[in-house]
Amino acid sequence: MTLRTPAAERAYSHVRRSLLDGTHPGGTLLSEAALAEHLGISRTPVREALHRLEAEGFLRLYPKRGWLVVPVTLTEGRETMEARLLLELYALDRVAAMGPDKLRELGHALAPDADPNRPVRDDDFVDMGASFHNRLLAAAGNSVVQDMYARLWNKQLRLTAGSVADPDNAAEDVEEHGRIAAALRDADAPRARRLLQEHAGGILRRLGLGGHDIRLPPPAS
Repeated sequence: MTLRTPAAERAYSHVRRSLLDGTHPGGTLLSEAALAEHLGISRTPVREALHRLEAEGFLRLYPKRGWLVVPVTLTEGRETMEARLLLELYALDRVAAMGPDKLRELGHALAPDADPNRPVRDDDFVDMGASFHNRLLAAAGNSVVQDMYARLWNKQLRLTAGSVADPDNAAEDVEEHGRIAAALRDADAPRARRLLQEHAGGILRRLGLGGHDIRLPPPAS
């Protein structure tokens, strides 16, 4: 659904941010009327925004009751991270096959979103993470894989909301991105691959969804 009014965009940004920063955790019921009153707008743009968030997998409408914030289960969390990691490792392997110069180029492209000294607002960490990982996927040059990853990303956002909402966790997330970018700048694909797997496991650990790194098979030789 395309939002056509500033009020609807405002409502969408407000509710989405509240879902990502943990203000409304999984299982919460949201009220159109309460949100409209809080934002000082009519219910129509709020409803547009909530339908968009429903399409993105964040919410589920229960008529006459409200909008449920869809919770992420332990199984769903681990499966989402595993699927995401498979696509990211594919992208990394594809770039590595293009040669060391392409790896270095990618490492430099990722560096701005992996800088722990970059001044950002708390909610900017989500956008930095999205930029970092989507740049990695885009470097592979496979539009089908990019589309698959984009469909995963909304579920990924729900999964990582609790992780980046904590400033310490957000800092750790950026630090891990920095190590991945450094490995790529060194054209060290095996190290970057290992760090990507550790990063996925670190996200699960910070969310309390498991204490072990996700380990997948190495690329075919």
